Amino acid sequence: MLHVALYEPEIPPNTGNIARLCAATSTELHIVGATGFRMDDRTLKRAGLDYWEHVTMHRHVDIKALYNALPESRFLFFSTKARRRYTDFQFQVGDCLVFGPETRGLPEPILAGNPGRCLNIPIYVPEVRSLNLATCVGIAIYEALRQLGDPEG
Repeated sequence: MLHVALYEPEIPPNTGNIARLCAATSTELHIVGATGFRMDDRTLKRAGLDYWEHVTMHRHVDIKALYNALPESRFLFFSTKARRRYTDFQFQVGDCLVFGPETRGLPEPILAGNPGRCLNIPIYVPEVRSLNLATCVGIAIYEALRQLGDPEG
């Protein structure tokens, strides 16, 4: 129904938690570019618990390879720099929700090249710069699923 892409993720437990979330929602997980850890990292595996067999995961060398792998998908880019709230966007089946690395977010050229598809999850306290990556992915997936309707009916 949906895809989640993590662009150069850096923190294994976040990726493991996101993998578990993807397993629970039948969302395909795409890892793009170099990671800040090995994919057999113990903390990555522990965060995903015993759900790894339920995760459909793909690896892509770069963002262009991701685009090529999902030619029918719309790519939606989540960033603290975006102005459009995720709740003001109409999600569709097949959308790919793209998130950047934990410490720096998506690169500016990706955001600048997709101004109408950059979405923001609001933070109400100016001193808080960002939310946890796994939290953001959870918020976005469940909003998209809410809009699309419960697959369980």
